[in-house]
Amino acid sequence: MSHTNPPSEHAILKSMRRTGGSYFLIFDRQLVAREELQVRYDLCVSNALIVEEQGAWHGGLGVRDGKVVAHFSTPDDAADRLIDAGGRPLLPGLVDAHVHFNQPGRTEWEGFSCGSMGAAAGGVTSVIDMPLNNAPSAVDGATLRAKQAAVRDQSIIDYCFWGGLVTDNVARLTELDAAGAVAYKAFMSNSGIDDFPAVTDGVLFDGLRHAARVGALVAVHAESEALTAYFSAQLRAAGRIDRRAWLEARPGFSEHEAISRALLLAGAAGARLHIVHVSTPEGVDLVDAARRAGQSATCETCPHYLVLDEDDFVKIGPAAKCAPPLRPRASVEGLWQRVLAGQVDLIASDHSPCPTANKQRGEQDIWAAWGGITGVQTMLPLLLHEGVYRRGMSLALLTRLTAANPARLFGLYPTKGSLRPGADADFVIIDPAEEWTIEADRLFARHKHTPFAGRRVRGRVRTTAVRGRIVYEDGAITAPAGYGRSIRKGSEYAYDPSR
Repeated sequence: MSHTNPPSEHAILKSMRRTGGSYFLIFDRQLVAREELQVRYDLCVSNALIVEEQGAWHGGLGVRDGKVVAHFSTPDDAADRLIDAGGRPLLPGLVDAHVHFNQPGRTEWEGFSCGSMGAAAGGVTSVIDMPLNNAPSAVDGATLRAKQAAVRDQSIIDYCFWGGLVTDNVARLTELDAAGAVAYKAFMSNSGIDDFPAVTDGVLFDGLRHAARVGALVAVHAESEALTAYFSAQLRAAGRIDRRAWLEARPGFSEHEAISRALLLAGAAGARLHIVHVSTPEGVDLVDAARRAGQSATCETCPHYLVLDEDDFVKIGPAAKCAPPLRPRASVEGLWQRVLAGQVDLIASDHSPCPTANKQRGEQDIWAAWGGITGVQTMLPLLLHEGVYRRGMSLALLTRLTAANPARLFGLYPTKGSLRPGADADFVIIDPAEEWTIEADRLFARHKHTPFAGRRVRGRVRTTAVRGRIVYEDGAITAPAGYGRSIRKGSEYAYDPSR
């Protein structure tokens, strides 16, 4: 899959390499000799493999006032701080479009302080926080503004917010637009949150029509409530409380039915539709077929669907419970095929933490466990190991799926998701060769549980910067709570899923 982009810097950077001199790329994309610039930087990173979605090149970048202002081919010392990347890859900071940081109202579950530290440690420099799993849910202008106020002094990374589409708030969507929601999220099945009920088809269609009028995006949790509720009731009536009962209650076809229905409604409404956390290759195929037919449809998947399978769930238990549930190993490999083929638009963590007790209560009865995975800190290392190291995924494709594409889709590009001059200096330096073991106690999450505990991975985050400030370095948080800023959509480059 390719996307409409502004003129590439690649040709200019290749020209830089041919000259062999210390040349810089500045705002107007012109090559200017160092002695002509007479500029000092706040930060210079040198000796890096700079990765963008177009490819990678060796060099460095200069930062001033929180922005990338120069790319260069040879080191420069005209900076307040110099970082030698040691030849390691430097990627745009990840834009995680699907997190639940639980603030306000459920801050004891996570909160933006803990959540943003975990994100920074995972190379994530911007998040889009979901409207539910906090209290109250963000379903109108007042609740969204209250949420913005509650987190204002908490985050060390940048952030923005989803607004909710529920059964009775279609008339309030305009308020959410005005308050800064970047998109709307709806559930087609029971969310488990009292003030965030699933939408009926009619309400979803009305919400899609509103979104079409204002150019907004609607995302859906696509599982059939009719099917999942029916199967769950049957299994529980039979006394099934074992882990496989959760898998049987939410079969893949219940996801496919909901995706198909959502695509039909969005097509009739002429709206942009995004399917979150697709767990099966067949689900991706449905979205891809609609896109090829000319519909504005996109989808995401998550690391847990690309790493764990249903046998892992039976072994691990509640820490790996999520909805949709984990799938058979054949589905995991089928998802990877679609990711590598460019059929998946983005990868997001769906970070949905909870107190450890909410997981432990499902040890004897799987229905009693909270369904969500703690994953923002481990997303990039898992993708480096499973994608880059094990399956030959390029760092350029990884960047497209985790930074450039999510930034485009939600109207944040090129300020976010890019290293081009003029972009925010959000970047992550990784060590792609280091092997290490994921340990729950090393997570910044408020509650230390993860289904990935004990997993050996290759690829580690070394340094994360947000707007030119180092916020994480070699295991330590280096920025204060409140450094992160609220950001809003508004971009010169629109995401075109049909290209």
